Amino acid sequence: MSILPQPPTVTAQHSPMRRLVDLLLPASCLLCGADSDGGALCAGCAGDLPPLPAAHCPQCAEQTTHGERCGACLKDPPAFARCSALFRYEFPVDRAIQALKYGHQLALAAWFGERLADALQDSRHDRVMALPLHPDRLRERGFNQSAEIASVLARRRRLPLDFASLARRRATPAQAALPLRERARNVRGAFECTADLAGQSILLVDDVMTTGATLREAARVLSLHGAAQVDVAVVARALRL
Repeated sequence: MSILPQPPTVTAQHSPMRRLVDLLLPASCLLCGADSDGGALCAGCAGDLPPLPAAHCPQCAEQTTHGERCGACLKDPPAFARCSALFRYEFPVDRAIQALKYGHQLALAAWFGERLADALQDSRHDRVMALPLHPDRLRERGFNQSAEIASVLARRRRLPLDFASLARRRATPAQAALPLRERARNVRGAFECTADLAGQSILLVDDVMTTGATLREAARVLSLHGAAQVDVAVVARALRL
C-alpha cells in the first residue's frame, strides 16, 4: 500500500486565512504602529492627514484664492468636469499611499474608498471606472491600487463598477520621472475605450492627481466614446501653491 505524502502542517498563525485577516483587518496603525482598533489608521494619524483647502478650483481641485476656477482650467479645460479629492498630497498622506502601492497594504485602499464614498454622497453617476495600469505594470505590482479603491467606493455608493471598458494599451515611462511639460505628450494615446458611453456620467477613480495629465487623457478618451460627463475622484491632490 502506497502512502501519499502529507502536506506540511500549517499553524493558525501562519495560515493563508490568518494572513488574509491580518491584511484586511490590521491590529495596528499602518503609519505609526499604534493600536488602531481594527482600522487601517489610528484616530491620531487619520486626524493628521492634511485636508484639501476649502478654496480650490472646482474642476481640477488646485488651490485658488476664493474657490474660483484656476487659470489652467480656464486656458485649457480638461475633459473632466470636476475633481473630488480628500487630501493634499504631502506628509503623511504620501506615506500612506506609498504603503498601499509599494507595501501592498490593501487595507488602506478600503479606508480610502470608504472616505471617498462618504465625500461623494450627493453625486450621481452611471458607472465607476478606475484609471487602468498597463498589463506589464499590473503584473509587476500584482494589483491596481486605483481599482482597489474604486471597488470599495462603488460598493458603498451602490454604483456599477466597470473595469473592462477602459484599458491602458501603451506602456509609458512613469510620469513622476518626466518634466511637467512632457507629461501630457507622454500619455497621449495611451488609453483605449471599448464601450459606448453615450449620454452617461462616469466617475473615474485614481489614487493621486499631480499635474492631471494622465486623468485628462483618460477623460478625453471617455468623452470621445460618448460620455456626457466625466468626474474624477482621487485620494490626494498635489498642489502647486
